[in-house]
Amino acid sequence: MSDIYLYNTLAREKQTFAPIDDKNVRLYVCGPTVYDYAHIGNARPVVVFDMLFRLLRHEYGADHVTYARNFTDIDDKIMNRAIEEGVSIKAISKRYAKAYEEDMATLGALTPTIQPKATEHIPEMIRMMQTLIERGHAYAAEGHVMFSVPSMENYGRLSRHSRDELVAGARVEVAPLKRDPADFVLWKPSSEEQVGWNSPWGRGRPGWHLECSCMIEKHLGETIDIHAGGQDLIFPHHENEIAQSECTHGKTFVNYWMHNGYLTVNGEKMSKSLGNFHTVHDLIAEHPGEAIRMSLLAAHYRQPVDFSIESMREQKRRLDRWYRLTDGVVASAHVPETVIAALKDDLNTPKAIAALDALATPEDAPKLKAGAQFMGFLSVGASVWFQGEAPEGITAAEIEARIAERLEARKNKDFAASDRIRDELAAVGIVLEDSAGLTTWRKAD
Repeated sequence: MSDIYLYNTLAREKQTFAPIDDKNVRLYVCGPTVYDYAHIGNARPVVVFDMLFRLLRHEYGADHVTYARNFTDIDDKIMNRAIEEGVSIKAISKRYAKAYEEDMATLGALTPTIQPKATEHIPEMIRMMQTLIERGHAYAAEGHVMFSVPSMENYGRLSRHSRDELVAGARVEVAPLKRDPADFVLWKPSSEEQVGWNSPWGRGRPGWHLECSCMIEKHLGETIDIHAGGQDLIFPHHENEIAQSECTHGKTFVNYWMHNGYLTVNGEKMSKSLGNFHTVHDLIAEHPGEAIRMSLLAAHYRQPVDFSIESMREQKRRLDRWYRLTDGVVASAHVPETVIAALKDDLNTPKAIAALDALATPEDAPKLKAGAQFMGFLSVGASVWFQGEAPEGITAAEIEARIAERLEARKNKDFAASDRIRDELAAVGIVLEDSAGLTTWRKAD
């Protein structure tokens, strides 16, 4: 087995991956705050690190990789949405967690081994805060528990921020309670109207950063192999996770930190005000999940990716070609080495996709299919891919009847009628494709 090389954000270099235990490789990826549908930017780390999960399973065995991705199901945004709708926070988080799982599955993401929820780990959070207080790394103040940043000598080494940047990144709503401006919240009080849990410091709820440290400790251990997420999480979230966990356990928290780059839309930051805000839920209603997945993997994960409807359509055309070539073909027993080698080089998905394109020939179709399926593509039959559901206003049976009518017209050399049927179907969003004496149909792009 050849080496896997991963870029470690903490070290700022590409390193050879060496798991703590090759019989239990442990990966944690920060999951969603479930108060709404996930947008396309939220989907990038899911798709990217799903590819890492697949690679690790391939190299170490499916039973020897534990992948945890959490749900943040307690947050002020969830509480606000619950108040707006007059329902419980559990109803909100359950609704959007279910939608998230369904939407990510449509993008070809495998289900993680573990999907822990923040609200199920309150006792673990309380115990960690008590330990931090006992060790002089945290303090209680007026119903809050604060982490003392000056108590950790090497705080900030992941983000490498200056002192001013560390202070600016800390939340300021409890500034009068802080012993130091950079200190951050571990626990905050809840009012009568807000969701809360009893604790030694009064009824309250956890700060955002605390939950991941506790879920990792419980499900993966005090030191894990890989922690991943979006670049926006490096500071303060991941920086604060390191502080909480390492000050609790006195040992290295994570051996390899991985972060994906930002996503823009048509060259601009995604924003509802700009009209370029796309949720995955809306996109998959109009476009195949595999085309969205390909768009997110087309750029190297550490680089920015610019998403657009047109780029997604281009990726669909690539997939169309692969589907045509592999229709009825049995996949090879092994994933092509060119694909694996590209992925072992810090998840170089553009190179892996190029390797698949190089196999897009009739003689290499079995290898193409094996490699593409490994990467989460070619998951359905060609007929399903090209046809899908008929557009509104016409059924698949009606389309087939029109095709039969057209075939009869062509037999009778009534080409005017044949062209008219093709044009009528095109007008309702159906494209006919003639090949080797057969006619198939698909929805127009």
